[in-house]
Amino acid sequence: MTHVEDELNSQPECWTRAAAQAGDARGALPRAGERVAVVGCGTSYFMAQAYAALREESGRGETDAFTASEFPRRRAYDRVVALTRSGTTTEVLDLLGRLKGRTPTTALTADPDTPVMAAADESVVLDYADERSVVQTRFATTALTLLRAHLGLHTDAAVADARTALDTDLPQQLVGCTQFTFLGRGWTVGLANEAGLKMREASLSWTESYPAMEYRHGPISVTTAGTATWMFGEAPEGLAAQVRATGALWIEGRLDPLAELVRAQRLAVAVAAARGLDPDLPRHLTRSVILAP
Repeated sequence: MTHVEDELNSQPECWTRAAAQAGDARGALPRAGERVAVVGCGTSYFMAQAYAALREESGRGETDAFTASEFPRRRAYDRVVALTRSGTTTEVLDLLGRLKGRTPTTALTADPDTPVMAAADESVVLDYADERSVVQTRFATTALTLLRAHLGLHTDAAVADARTALDTDLPQQLVGCTQFTFLGRGWTVGLANEAGLKMREASLSWTESYPAMEYRHGPISVTTAGTATWMFGEAPEGLAAQVRATGALWIEGRLDPLAELVRAQRLAVAVAAARGLDPDLPRHLTRSVILAP
């Protein structure tokens, strides 16, 4: 078993721990009414997108998501939350350094022995969700689970659905597809983006992701037999029929959307195995991006 398989299989237990930890972490997390920016790189950025949409939709306050390198320097926030598994990513550390003494910051990280602990004003450590694989799975979903729980939006049903996602076989025709498209709405757009990244990283697949309503404004034109189109959450009316009419395989997400992401992680590993690739060591990637000065 690869590291990534072992790590993605442990997600239900990690989510349960994160939900329990959310109460103890509340002092470091955004308060209701604060204007918040959430930043990250790669997978962490897509989790930031999901959390930002969830927080704003739940009425807790205006919330934006940015890659750490594209944070708008002239915009004012009450708090900036940084998601960083490694705690060493150059862009995140640079941003936290610029914000020091100006804007309160909180870091969610997996490693307490890294520079981000000093760079951020407050921190939440999810060391039990740390990973050996370059490809992120459990840290990302565990961090989002903690944030969902802090918003009062996590349920035991999500954990149960994650177990279902791990225990249920993937459709065989899915692994044989040559193109993968992931769609979302609201907070699940971030999950769709992350599913696409997992497929690209682990299996070198042709993968795209879009807000579901935007898919019909051009991208559907490349959909054909051999395409799998996977919806995270409830699909817009009529979209499934339109996709099936192209000859593509339509996958309707029936589980909690975060559990659907677990299924997509499994798919990425399965496609990598079918192509003789090592999902622990994706091409041209490292566990953390540290830029030389």
